[in-house]
Amino acid sequence: MIPIHELLVFALASLVMVLSPGPNMIYLISRSLSQGKQAGVISLFGVICGFLFHILMVSFGLTAIFFAVPYAFIIVKFLGVGYLLYLAYNTVKSDGNKIFDADHTLKKDKPFKLFNIGFLTNILNPKMALFYLSFFPQFIKPEYGSILSQSFQLGVVQIIISFCINFLIVISAAKMALWFAKNPIWVRVQKWFMASVLSGLAIKIAFAKAK
Repeated sequence: MIPIHELLVFALASLVMVLSPGPNMIYLISRSLSQGKQAGVISLFGVICGFLFHILMVSFGLTAIFFAVPYAFIIVKFLGVGYLLYLAYNTVKSDGNKIFDADHTLKKDKPFKLFNIGFLTNILNPKMALFYLSFFPQFIKPEYGSILSQSFQLGVVQIIISFCINFLIVISAAKMALWFAKNPIWVRVQKWFMASVLSGLAIKIAFAKAK
């Protein structure tokens, strides 16, 4: 089992990630504004199932790799440090001023289609798979036990945090869109804060490997 202090660090990082503007947040805000909160909630369940899909794929993939390839764990962690730094760089570089210009004119869709769009929006985003593949190994250690069970443990924490935050986003989409329009400086602050957290994680792992 992963120690509680490691889980708390992971939970904080997951919270920062879900607060970072991206395709999922934009879609949920757009759908909630165009079709109402119920449509937003249905779309959210699709997004959450997309997270579950990525977590299952990464969990079984990491387990297979770590058992099949010698030193694979160290290699994945090394690549993860580089990818986290790359994400930090792109976060600062991106133009976040227009990130909340959500589409308010989406056509009204039935629940099944809303769910599918939310699901596909998540699983077809290659950055999500890369993020999980680089992020999870930073908190998984062979001495904590089964790699698969540790991956699922992290996945449950991440899904709970993502659902809670995104649910709040859905039920307050209109107020959020208006607030961000009036306070564009928040987007810039959020970008630098996000980049700092990602860089901090990369540095933490780099020093851990040096011991």
